[in-house]
Amino acid sequence: MQAKSEKRQRPLHYIEALAALLVLALVALIQPVSASPLDDAMDKVFTVRSNDAEDRFLGSAFLWHDGTVAVTNAHVVGEADEVRLIDRHGTEIPALVIARDPVRDVAVLSVPEGTQGLPLASNAPQLGDEVFALGAPLGIEFTLTEGRISALARQTEVAVPILMLQHDAAVNPGSSGGPLVDAAGRILGMNSRIADGSRMFVGIAYAIPTTELTRIVTGLIDETLPPFPTLGLTARPVDRQIAETLGTDAQGLLVDTVAPGSLAEAAGLRAGDILVATDEVPLVAPGDFAFAIERASEAGQARLSILRAWEPLTLTLQFTASEPTGLRTREITRAPTTVAAYSLAELGVTLDPEGVVTALTDNSPALIAGLAKGDRILSINGTQPDLSTFELTAPALFLLEAPGGATRHIRLDPWHAPEGVRPVGGANVLDPDVVVF
Repeated sequence: MQAKSEKRQRPLHYIEALAALLVLALVALIQPVSASPLDDAMDKVFTVRSNDAEDRFLGSAFLWHDGTVAVTNAHVVGEADEVRLIDRHGTEIPALVIARDPVRDVAVLSVPEGTQGLPLASNAPQLGDEVFALGAPLGIEFTLTEGRISALARQTEVAVPILMLQHDAAVNPGSSGGPLVDAAGRILGMNSRIADGSRMFVGIAYAIPTTELTRIVTGLIDETLPPFPTLGLTARPVDRQIAETLGTDAQGLLVDTVAPGSLAEAAGLRAGDILVATDEVPLVAPGDFAFAIERASEAGQARLSILRAWEPLTLTLQFTASEPTGLRTREITRAPTTVAAYSLAELGVTLDPEGVVTALTDNSPALIAGLAKGDRILSINGTQPDLSTFELTAPALFLLEAPGGATRHIRLDPWHAPEGVRPVGGANVLDPDVVVF
C-alpha cells in the first residue's frame, strides 16, 4: 500500500516543477529587455553641425573606443576650429577640432571624458562579412543600414596611401565620419567615400579600416604621425595607350607639371619625366607611389628612378620640415610658390571651338565648382574673352548654358577649391586622369 501511495504523489511533483518553470518564464517576460549591441552603438554616434549662426549640417562622427575623443572625416569639419556634436538623445557637445589630416581624411574632436566609446573589432574583417553603417545619410539622423564587405583592400585615390574596406551598406552624403560596425557594435572602420561621380549611393562605399584608423588617430593625438608631404607635382599613370605611344612599359607615372619652388622642382624633376621606381622599388601600379612616399618621408628623403628622354636617372627627393597634421607648428623651410595664372586646359577643361565643354578631368577645380560636360561658356565676368588664350588670374564668375538651354552662373576659384565630396571616375579605383601629389 505504501508503494502505491508514493506512485500516486509523483505527478504532483511534476506539476509543481512545471508551475515553477512557468513562473520563471513570466518573470523573464516582464523584465525590461536590454538594448541590442547595435542600439548601444548608436548611442555613441553624433551628428556634426557648424558652431555658428548658420547651424549647417556637416556629417557624422562617433566616440572613439577609449572615450577620450570623437572621430570624423577631415572633409566633414573642413577648416572649422570648433563644431557641435549632437547625440540621438539631443545632448549637445561643443567640440574643438584638435587635429586633422586632410590627405588621409581624418579629424579628431575633443569631448568630455568619462564615457566608454565604441569597442574596436578584435578580428580582421573577411570578404562577405555582414556590416552596418551608422550615421546621418542625407542629413537623416541616426540611421542604420546593412550590407556586406565586397572588397578588403581598395586604394580609392592614387595620391592617398590608404587601402579601404569596400562594402555595400547604403551610405550617402552626410554618412561621412560615421562608423562601420559588425553585429556586435564593434568598429570595423569609418565611412568616408562613395563611388561614382553622382555623389549618391550606387552600391559601393568605402571605409577607412580600423587598423589604419587606429594608426592615424593615435598618431594625430600623440603628434607622431608624419604629415604626408606635398610634392608640387602632377602626373598621370602610364597606361597602355601612353606606353604604346612612347614605346615603353605600361607602368609608372608620367610627370605633367612641376610647380615652381616645390619639393619636386628642388629634386630636379621636369615635365615629361617618367617615374619608374622609388628607393629601387618599381612602381608597378600607379598607387604605389603614394605608399612609397609615405614610407620615405619618415626617412627624410627618397631616391627617384626616372626616365628622361629614354635615359635612366636617379634623383634625390628631400622632405623639408613642414607643418604637421597634429597640433604643433614647425618651421617650413621651403614653401611652394603660388601659381599666378591658370589656363582652362591647366584646370582640366577641354573645349570645342564653340566654347562647349567636351571633357573634364575628375580632379578639376572647375568640376568641383559646378562645370559639367556639355556646358557652353557664354561669358566670364560679364565679358566674352578668347577662351583659347584666356588665363584665370583671380576668382571669376562664369555664365554657362546647359545642353537644354538653361543658363546659370558658377564661381571658379582654383586657389581655394570648395570643400565637399569630390567625384572620382569609374569605381573610385586608381583613376587614370591627372593626379596631384
